[in-house]
Amino acid sequence: MDARPAGKGGAQAKRNPEATRALILAAARAEFGEKGLDGGRVDRIAQRAGANKQLVYYYFGSKDELYKAALEATYAEIRALERELDLTALPPREAMTRLIDFSLDYLDEHRDFIRMLADENAHGARHVRGSEMALRTNSPLLELIAATLRKGAEEGVFRAGVDPLELYVSIAGMTFFYFANGLTMSAIFGRDLTHPKSVHSYRKHIVDLTLAGLRP
Repeated sequence: MDARPAGKGGAQAKRNPEATRALILAAARAEFGEKGLDGGRVDRIAQRAGANKQLVYYYFGSKDELYKAALEATYAEIRALERELDLTALPPREAMTRLIDFSLDYLDEHRDFIRMLADENAHGARHVRGSEMALRTNSPLLELIAATLRKGAEEGVFRAGVDPLELYVSIAGMTFFYFANGLTMSAIFGRDLTHPKSVHSYRKHIVDLTLAGLRP
């Protein structure tokens, strides 16, 4: 790497360390999303961020810690978006549809998270397990789902006794698997599941499937 980006990165860090750290994290998410932990390179992350390699180590200590920080940043982003979902203001069936839409849309727009999550599972979830932030922060969606299920049961549109966590996992599974395995399934079954029309059709399918499963 030449000295010009390094100098620029050093100057930026002195002027705005938080902005530089955010740029490095964004670059790390992109790099690890493409290459995984083992294939990701700190020098490429620094280049993507317009910073020098020494700054990356200064802020994050090691590639492993940077990978963990990138995962934490992604989870923090998801949690922030989840908190903006006002499911309690919607009728139960509409709220459940909105939840599925959110999960599907986020994964469709953030394929890097899908790859990072698969990579983290391949590494035994050691970074998430060792993250105080991940252990401390429960998804606000669990409380929203529980409230929506209670409201639906009271109104007679949902059956009682549905476990909020199990429903959360089911929705996450249906949405995550579709994008994580879309290319292989498209090749095997001869249908382009990545096409917007296919995604739209699948969205309707899992909404109908979920609401049918919740029916009294």
